[in-house]
Amino acid sequence: MPLLEPNPDALRPGAHRGPSPDRVPDLLAHGSPGRLRDELIALLGPEKVLWHVSDLVRYASDASPYRFVPHVVVVAEDVEDIAAVLSYAHAKGREVVFRAAGTSLNGQAQGEDILVDVRRHWAGIEVLDGGARARIRPGTTVARANATLARYGRVLGPDPASAVACTIGGVVANNASGMTAGTARNSYRTVASLTVVLPSGTVVDTGDPAAEEVLARAEPGLCAELLAVKAEIEADPELASRIRAKHELKNTNGYRLDAYLDGATPVEILRGLMVGSQGTFGFISEVVFDTLPLDREVAAALLFFPSLPAAAAAVPRFTEAGAVAVELMDGNTLRASVRVDGVPADWACLPGPTTALLVEFRAPGTAALEAYERAAADVLRDVELVAPVASVTNEFTRDAGTIGGYWKARKAFVAAAGGSRPSGTTLITEDFAVPPSRLAEACGALLALQAEHGFDAAVAGHAAHGNLHFLLAFDPADPADVDRYAAFMDDFCKLTVERFDGSLKAEHATGRNIAPFLELEWGPKATELMWRTKQAFDPEGVLAPRIVLDRDPRGHLRGLKTVPRVEPITDACIECGFCEPTCPSQDLTTTPRQRIVLRREMMRQSPGSPVEGGLLATYGYAAVDTCAGDSTCALACPVGIDTGALMKRLRHARHSAREERLAALAARRFAVVEASARRAVATGRRLGDRLPASVTGLLRTTVRRDLVPEWLPETPGAAAALPATERAPAVAVYYPACVNRIFGEPEGYDGPSLPEAVVALSERAGRPVWIPADVTGTCCATIWHSKGYEEGARVMANRVVEAAWGWTAGGRLPLVVDASSCALGLTREVVPYLSARNRELHAGLTVVDSVVWAADELLPHLTVRRRAASAVVHPTCAMRHLGDEDRLPAIAAACAEEVVVPDDAGCCAFAGDRGMLHPELTESATAREAAEVTARTFDAYLSANRMCELGMHHATGRPYHSALLELDRATRP
Repeated sequence: MPLLEPNPDALRPGAHRGPSPDRVPDLLAHGSPGRLRDELIALLGPEKVLWHVSDLVRYASDASPYRFVPHVVVVAEDVEDIAAVLSYAHAKGREVVFRAAGTSLNGQAQGEDILVDVRRHWAGIEVLDGGARARIRPGTTVARANATLARYGRVLGPDPASAVACTIGGVVANNASGMTAGTARNSYRTVASLTVVLPSGTVVDTGDPAAEEVLARAEPGLCAELLAVKAEIEADPELASRIRAKHELKNTNGYRLDAYLDGATPVEILRGLMVGSQGTFGFISEVVFDTLPLDREVAAALLFFPSLPAAAAAVPRFTEAGAVAVELMDGNTLRASVRVDGVPADWACLPGPTTALLVEFRAPGTAALEAYERAAADVLRDVELVAPVASVTNEFTRDAGTIGGYWKARKAFVAAAGGSRPSGTTLITEDFAVPPSRLAEACGALLALQAEHGFDAAVAGHAAHGNLHFLLAFDPADPADVDRYAAFMDDFCKLTVERFDGSLKAEHATGRNIAPFLELEWGPKATELMWRTKQAFDPEGVLAPRIVLDRDPRGHLRGLKTVPRVEPITDACIECGFCEPTCPSQDLTTTPRQRIVLRREMMRQSPGSPVEGGLLATYGYAAVDTCAGDSTCALACPVGIDTGALMKRLRHARHSAREERLAALAARRFAVVEASARRAVATGRRLGDRLPASVTGLLRTTVRRDLVPEWLPETPGAAAALPATERAPAVAVYYPACVNRIFGEPEGYDGPSLPEAVVALSERAGRPVWIPADVTGTCCATIWHSKGYEEGARVMANRVVEAAWGWTAGGRLPLVVDASSCALGLTREVVPYLSARNRELHAGLTVVDSVVWAADELLPHLTVRRRAASAVVHPTCAMRHLGDEDRLPAIAAACAEEVVVPDDAGCCAFAGDRGMLHPELTESATAREAAEVTARTFDAYLSANRMCELGMHHATGRPYHSALLELDRATRP
């Protein structure tokens, strides 16, 4: 063990509420059952089998109110792995559940035996026929697929609110639709073909001309039964009519029996049945979609009504006027949305019954949009609107930023309203549909039913399609509260079916919480055909039992998860998973959601239990050490939960008093530290890579990996001396970040240093800058607070703010910072560490990222004299936080004829020196972006932070440098 290995007990959560009845049992403390683990490792290899107790716990939760702990997790890489697992399950009598994004709201992504991760290795999109179709792998998010299709003016039909996180496999398997899809643009209507691995291991591509022959030869029994069920339905006109009628509404409850009516052959029937089958018929390994035109002209309004029924009554008017989306948000939803960044604060003061409609029109051109706007204006004259708070305008707009804000509030419905639930309760998300003409009546009935059972739910939904969602919060650890929920569900399902003939699941698919009510909606005859269909595909019941079909009338009450209070910063988390696609460590160790899930399980345990010990033993590396701390999870989270901030707190908790003192001493004597680091870099580069790598490797082994950086081959030499500048003519103070005072440019680079380039560019544009002589020994304090060294952060934060106040003449001049992360640090992250007086000084400072300075202040006054043919750009996380990520491509566009921002660009996870402490983190985080970058050659590789440039150099083998160096080259006389 390294000498300074931290004590894992420091990561133990606070006062335990446990033992909880749903805690992971001690028998899993050592992970998966030995024989199961060993047999799967022998079958697939050790890298594909996750078996530690921490693995089982982090995969046990999804966005639903359920929690089932798998016995083992398999990370499948290809169809052969899927077939091998299914063959093993058949031979051993085991069960298999597939999991991709884990954004399911009804427990479809959870299993109690073998859980197969089909996200990590299953991303990719191939555009076909100029964008008219797209072949997409199941681990690809909807947002990622649409980003590619947008370049062709196309878009997918399904548009769920969770598009940033949910994956194509889950969307198709659940027939998810979303804001505008309705029944015409959903997966059932837009999937051209798919490739499926059946429970037997048979692989069928329904788009293959030979598919009928392949299926008939491999699965004659299945083919015969599919045709038999088809004949039975067609022989019963009443049943056939009922099936058609049920799917005129949005309906994902049960299987798509209309596939038997729409398909003429076994393969055609199979294609239809696979959509919405929820992982119970097979694994969908690839989907070909027919895409739709992307209408780019948009107008939208957020319209406020006095009550839910009043808003619902107006919905048909807007749909008749041609609105593509009419989204409803009730008062509880609107008030909860103030947790979402950008939502007006005065929504918190909206009167109780206030309800809003988000109405949007889309058109291919301006003339068509103007016609829609005239129709909308006619509707507005006839409806009763209210403006109970100052921010309400009740006007249509074409402003993309305003419209984006409306949609951000709407899409955050589940997380925002769920985040406002009482701490310690779990969240149920219901999803039903009624005939749109009866929506107002259904809203009134729902409100009355909620009041009868003591619920005050938040309601939102796709009102244009008669589809509403509502949230219920209750305590699953309280039997009386569970009984209250059960009574409500009984009455709600009867109300929806018997009074409105509605759908119990409009787009979230049956799942565990509606499976017991399937027969109530469909009746015994249709339900029995669903059981026959399941038997035909999966006679041994290997795949996803109890997720669609469950004869247990209380099956929806089984496996409800408790939600222990752990830390206030994360207690609002509903485990939705929106944070995961942006997390740099998602494919290496854990995600923000999983970091929270693991801590909640610690709280469920008795203090000192074997399971708690097992979780603590791995949490340090898997959660704390390999968190990049970039806090992009907070940007992705609808309620802004910053798991990165929590990990920094936990780093602090692991420090000894001696470590904190040494870190503070380094802050006080940073000039010495800075000079020593520059000499070390220079010496290391002169010696070549082998000796420095050996020395740092030895120290990392004997001291601690998280304290000693690894020498990387891409490590540059030392920075040049700072250029001389004059204060008198300066219009801004230039603050070269400490990384640019220590590290030079990439090896082989021939040109000025970054500080020299910034000074030259500013002079050339007539906007000269001044570098203070005493910048040495100062820093933005990120070095300390990112590692949890709070006293060191306080020392440096206060020092640099006091210095900056003097440099800028009391805030009269802007402070230009040449590293985006340092600009973020000086703008925001130093604030918690400042004294009261220095907070006042800080409020008077204007900190400007050098890329923003160049784009806004310099570029308009520069003459571009030469341009590269192509440039690829790596945006930094700090730019996203600062909201200025558009400036980097703008600078690149001035320097290159072609500018590419990779579709998979994300956090490089180098995070100062974290990529040197844990190179595997950067390698994992950048894998997809690096694949895009290295697929071709570019003339310039650009970013805006020296350490990000070093990280991308390490990841791609391409020499990244600052966009400002490229701008200097492009504008140099």
